[in-house]
Amino acid sequence: MRYLAVVAAVLSAMALSACERHAAVTPAAPVVVTVPGPAGPQGAPGMPAEKGATGETGMPGAEGAKGEQGGGTIVVVPEPTPQR
Repeated sequence: MRYLAVVAAVLSAMALSACERHAAVTPAAPVVVTVPGPAGPQGAPGMPAEKGATGETGMPGAEGAKGEQGGGTIVVVPEPTPQR
């Protein structure tokens, strides 16, 4: 009988400690939504833009290197034959 009381106490303690507790939920802050009002009066048209000045011309580049004299080999490309 003594063991039965001990086992019952242990099982009841385990059963009560195994209960799932729900976390307290705090409500979210209310969201403020701004609704636009009616449109205001239309503004006056703007002035036309002035044309800017043209930029200066840049400096000329350096002259490239001179090519070498050919070796004397002539390549002759044959004319294509007409297709039928």
